[in-house]
Amino acid sequence: MTLEGRLLVSKPALHDDSFNGTITLLVEHDQGGAIGLILNRPTELLMADAFSEWGSMAPEGEPIFSGGPVEAGSMVVLADGSFDDGELALGLRSLDLEQQVPLVKADGIERIRVFAGYAGWAPNQLEGELAMGAWWLVAGTKDDVFHVDPSKLWADVLRRNGGEMARFAHYPRDPSSN
Repeated sequence: MTLEGRLLVSKPALHDDSFNGTITLLVEHDQGGAIGLILNRPTELLMADAFSEWGSMAPEGEPIFSGGPVEAGSMVVLADGSFDDGELALGLRSLDLEQQVPLVKADGIERIRVFAGYAGWAPNQLEGELAMGAWWLVAGTKDDVFHVDPSKLWADVLRRNGGEMARFAHYPRDPSSN
């Protein structure tokens, strides 16, 4: 079973600083492993400062996101728009920042989000983590990817999924500081 398009929601007991309090979109999942992008870790670097020619494709003040601990120097761009043929999870496309912005707009792309790095799992590693209960696995949406306030995404996803998850929506990131 492929898990592409699903969200990995870190459980409060997850003791890995790389994923504590994160929402990770699985963009690839097959027998070779899995690749995901952390959706709620904005960096201090603004999109307009790093890629000024792409400023019109992102809201003012849009940061570049830390997509995960693997290859932090590589950029992954997710795009959404008025097209039905996205090759990635949730019907999204990947973009090359070398492309010219007018061509991208002509292709129906309406919004983008840029991630530095990604999260990766070896074959069966993610399945093992899920079996051990390290993550909640839930359906993802395009609105999760382009959430306007990434600091609230974790709690928003928990609340909308109800039950046990909703009870943790206000759980502190560091319970010892409570």
